[in-house]
Amino acid sequence: MNNINLNNCPILVKGARLFWDDVRQQKFLLFPEGALVLNKTAWNILQLCDGRRTVTNIVNTLSAEYSHPNIEPDVLKLLNKLIERGFLYLLTP
Repeated sequence: MNNINLNNCPILVKGARLFWDDVRQQKFLLFPEGALVLNKTAWNILQLCDGRRTVTNIVNTLSAEYSHPNIEPDVLKLLNKLIERGFLYLLTP
């Protein structure tokens, strides 16, 4: 598992993008080799991964939105999985 620094700024890799499919009423992460179906939480996290927001900022934003004070482990787990699969990378501020 990657060691994510909370000051890093996650961003989607080139060629990956978020996509809402009106026909299927489903959220996807599209990438050149295929697509990954996203749940609402993953979608919300990835929308914040713009290369400008730090992991801390993303966690704080989602904690306020979900009224959940300990969301950090879940956010880090998802970010790590997406980094390992090559969908995200981290920028150093």
